[in-house]
Amino acid sequence: MTSAPHLSIAPPAVTASEQPRCPLRLRLRPKALTTGYVDGAWWPRSRDLAAELPALLAVLAVRLGEIPRVSYNLTEWDTAPRQIAVDGLRVRLSGFWSRPAHTVDVVAGDRRRLTLLLVPPDTEPSTAHHAMMCAAERENVDAVEVLLRGTTTSESTVDSAGAGSSCVPEQTFQGAR
Repeated sequence: MTSAPHLSIAPPAVTASEQPRCPLRLRLRPKALTTGYVDGAWWPRSRDLAAELPALLAVLAVRLGEIPRVSYNLTEWDTAPRQIAVDGLRVRLSGFWSRPAHTVDVVAGDRRRLTLLLVPPDTEPSTAHHAMMCAAERENVDAVEVLLRGTTTSESTVDSAGAGSSCVPEQTFQGAR
């Protein structure tokens, strides 16, 4: 069953021009064949999709090129506009009730897609760090719920020195997909 995009009462477009004040909390898998449920993880600082997306899209454009569409689960975010303008380009935001929870799909102009684990903004830092590191493992095949619970079927890539720290991955990715 598919559902139609949610029709928002928000303005049809928002221009995003403000640069992020904090580093982006993103972790992507290295260039590899697609396996598993997600291609990496993103830990936004708020539930305001229009405010959070510009920094994410700027980083992902290095890997994907132009990004005209983002789809998301409506329950994860506050009300969002139908589109935003990022660096002069329009990005269509498609919210669905049926979209898998805790994921965001970023779709490139050539239809390549990255599915990111969406770590809720209020997640405890060490739990968020662990989920992001596991989601970005090359061989990870864990479901979204397992990644967010913090119990995975494989060993974590977190080194023992960093496992107890509150440091989270920042703008980390390798290669192009």
